[in-house]
Amino acid sequence: MFVAKVYVMLKEGILDPQGVTIGKALKNLGYQDVQDVRVGKFIKLTLNGADKEKLEKQVDEMCHRLLSNPVIESYTFEVESVPVGGKDS
Repeated sequence: MFVAKVYVMLKEGILDPQGVTIGKALKNLGYQDVQDVRVGKFIKLTLNGADKEKLEKQVDEMCHRLLSNPVIESYTFEVESVPVGGKDS
């Protein structure tokens, strides 16, 4: 069994209004060292399979076709083995 952790972010140069709002709020709370905030998505997939390379290809396809908008978002992911009967983080 594997777990895929997918991170989706707006591409550089794409306005992130939610990030701007959070950045302003943090500064208003006194966190003056915050320079920039970008907000994204975290998606965790539990995968039932044995071939890690095959699963990585599938996750890449999922990201491109559904989990991200390739026009304005970029994504990264990692696929990790989870021991059978074990807990993932």
